[in-house]
Amino acid sequence: DAVKYMKDAIQKTYGAKGEKIVNMNMQAVDAGVTHIHKVEIPASWADAEDDTKVEPMVGRDKLHTDYLNKILYTTNTMTGDNVPVSDFLDTATGMVPNGTAAYEKRGIAADVPHWEMANCIQCNMCSYVCPHGVIRPFVLDEKEAESVKDSVLPMRGEDGKYFAIGISTMDCTGCGSCANVCPSKNKALTMHAVDDEYVDSQQKRFDYLFNDVTYKETKFKEDTVKGSQFKQPLMEFSGACPGCGESPYAKLITQLFGDRMFIANATGCSSIWGCSAPSTPYTVNKEGNGPAWGNSLFEDNAEFGLGMAISVNARRNELRSAAQRLADVVGAPAKEWLDVMDDASKAGKAGDAFAAACEALAATNEDAQFVVDNKDMLGKPSVWMFGGDGWAYDIGYGGLDHVLASGENVNIMVFDTEVYSNTGGQSSKATPIGAVAKFAASGKGIKKKDMVQIAMAYGYVYVAQIAMGADYNQTLKALREAESYDGPSLIIAYAPCINHGIKAGMDKSMDEMKHAVKSGYWNLLRYNPALKAEGKNPLILDSGEASESYRDFIMGEVRYNSLKLRFPERAEKLFEEAEEAAKERYETLVHRQKSMEE
Repeated sequence: DAVKYMKDAIQKTYGAKGEKIVNMNMQAVDAGVTHIHKVEIPASWADAEDDTKVEPMVGRDKLHTDYLNKILYTTNTMTGDNVPVSDFLDTATGMVPNGTAAYEKRGIAADVPHWEMANCIQCNMCSYVCPHGVIRPFVLDEKEAESVKDSVLPMRGEDGKYFAIGISTMDCTGCGSCANVCPSKNKALTMHAVDDEYVDSQQKRFDYLFNDVTYKETKFKEDTVKGSQFKQPLMEFSGACPGCGESPYAKLITQLFGDRMFIANATGCSSIWGCSAPSTPYTVNKEGNGPAWGNSLFEDNAEFGLGMAISVNARRNELRSAAQRLADVVGAPAKEWLDVMDDASKAGKAGDAFAAACEALAATNEDAQFVVDNKDMLGKPSVWMFGGDGWAYDIGYGGLDHVLASGENVNIMVFDTEVYSNTGGQSSKATPIGAVAKFAASGKGIKKKDMVQIAMAYGYVYVAQIAMGADYNQTLKALREAESYDGPSLIIAYAPCINHGIKAGMDKSMDEMKHAVKSGYWNLLRYNPALKAEGKNPLILDSGEASESYRDFIMGEVRYNSLKLRFPERAEKLFEEAEEAAKERYETLVHRQKSMEE
């Protein structure tokens, strides 16, 4: 009877998710019955003691080291009850040292990538799409390559340098996204079943590349897919789901701007994988620079981020005044910094020279001391707000609209999963017609809120809609344009999610983005107000009319397919409306683009 009751429960629980899911669960029950065997437990286990010897972790400084050993280790080994209050004093403000997730080494993957060197074309796409930063390209000089000479390739386009792909097997989640996007005819990446020998050898190799190989400038520009991946990711080894559609965007943003970033993160998936106690994936480079990250409430993240921007501006305005007063005393360093303080590519280097000049005068000059005390603001900070559609479209929309209207130079990144992902898949204003979600069990009956049109209405807000897997270059271009735009920027990024029930699997999340665009479900675009001053059309449509079946695309996801199984007549009606809404949305964009032509 037990088997019957379990199978009845499976049918009731998963019936709407499709026959495949039901059968998989039924087979699991049958396998459980036939594979039961008795395990003899030795009596000695009753009094066994844990005699595991763990080497203390060594961080980059005392605070980091103490946190790793006293807080992170004890929390992850479920011995937190033994931690005295005194161990928390150094982080009593709630601060978590950057670069702590790298020490967890969870080893949760059943399969990990294997690099087939002979097939590699050195395109770096695998690294670009990796949600967790576990697979990376490294550039080695002759001396560095000597230690791993059997697993490096001569680097294409760079004489005297070598190329290697490193895989942190103990941090991998086994999603397979890297192997899926590999464009080589004979795949350069294959998924390899975990065994201790392979995992250990690959981890040791990665640790060498990670710790002993320096990041180098190359001829490949960071505004290209290949060049961007030679930059250090300052978000690594997060707790995001395997195949996550959100974290690849965040990782890429840190590669482009991470050493000068401030991030205000709305509560949701991106705050959970962004900093769940006791660790954070956000880390620092060898100079100790990395994203400064903070999480406020769900509903006020935009205001929280605006406060960051205003405080940054206030501090930098004071530095400008101090530099102007110091110009005759310090000379060229002060004047050079004043000339480039708002140029992200030059302010950092000029600021270092200015701060160094002030060091010598700090003891006797109040302005020089102020510059030294605030030298972290001499480079041009990049202020970002991260959050999902639940925040941006719904709960935090009032604040977001206020920030867009403010005209402040901030960047807003919306990870659009079209549901409240972190709380289990509730419907939001970003949920499209016909999608099944919690609070919309019979399919959402109204259209998705059009944030693009709302934001473009201001006329001075940079707006982009992107989908990484559909166009890697468009994603890069939009991120760089948004950050360089002197005003508010809004980027809406399509993010496949486990809540979608992608039948192909989350290893195909990049493919899912591609099909979303080709079917007309999602449009790629950039609206850049700065182009108006150049006499150009500010609205650029980076994707065209649908070239694939809209219906085939949505039927590949359980959130739509389940409606057809349960309410076929309603499904047909809503799916027709949804497809019509998608066509209408594209036609509206085309019309708007034409209306902006000179």
